[in-house]
Amino acid sequence: MLDICLLGTGGMMPLPNRFLTSLLARYNGNSVLIDCGEGTQVAVKKKGWSVNPIGLICITHFHGDHVAGIPGLLLSIGNSGRTEPITILGPKGIERVIKSLCIIAQELPFDVNFVEIEGDGGNFEFFGMKIEAFKLKHNVICYGYNIIVDRAGRFLPEKAKENEVPLKCWNRLQKGETVEYEGKTYTPDMVMGGERKGLKVTYCTDTRPVPIIAEMAADADLFICEGMYGDLESVNKAKEKKHMTMQEACELAQIAKPKKMWLTHYSPAMAHPEQYIKEVREIFDNVRLGKDGKSIDLMFVDEE
Repeated sequence: MLDICLLGTGGMMPLPNRFLTSLLARYNGNSVLIDCGEGTQVAVKKKGWSVNPIGLICITHFHGDHVAGIPGLLLSIGNSGRTEPITILGPKGIERVIKSLCIIAQELPFDVNFVEIEGDGGNFEFFGMKIEAFKLKHNVICYGYNIIVDRAGRFLPEKAKENEVPLKCWNRLQKGETVEYEGKTYTPDMVMGGERKGLKVTYCTDTRPVPIIAEMAADADLFICEGMYGDLESVNKAKEKKHMTMQEACELAQIAKPKKMWLTHYSPAMAHPEQYIKEVREIFDNVRLGKDGKSIDLMFVDEE
């Protein structure tokens, strides 16, 4: 099971009733945070979740509404008793930017490691989750992210018996290990069925619509995408500022065909995004408005 919470849905500046856009994902006791604007740790606390398990922070780009909350968050994590290292993943220059911000958050009780994304993106693995970064089109270097949880095949005892695999080897083979036993080699495929469908969440904000977004969001269980503006009169502003309208986001979803879609990163001037929902559902029916604290438990197919 993969727990997803959209901590905030605001773009540019926090508002009294709207935190800045960020995402928290929980899996097997570990948490991944994408983006960290001002007050992110407050949004986590308001949700009732903990900052302590956050072991990976993914930054999309170096604008204040996506990164300025890092010092406060790290201090909150330190005060939670965490001593395990934290990794911060982001565009080239991530270490320089974060260390500059964290001049006010020194002497943390854990190490902070940095991983730079190069070129058009990259593939990474943390805590049993795959993180795919892909380049977007903003006025600074910006990346979208996929969080993917693969799922191995089911253990088949009858297959193990057919292949004459000793019982003592079963447990290690289920864990994906190759086992040498009494002069013979046993491999996981001798006891396991084919891979089962895993889980995928796509997060994409601060960009113009580009084909890579639909490609990376294809068949996602949840596609979270920027819908900065709702009125069609703002299309020129979206193009100028390198953002997206709700309608453009839903056109991408129409191509990608995710199971569910949430819109986020609303302009501060858009007080009532719900006024556009009927219109955008005519483009992609399974779209919902993101709201601060909105969450979902994504289950594997046979658990639903």
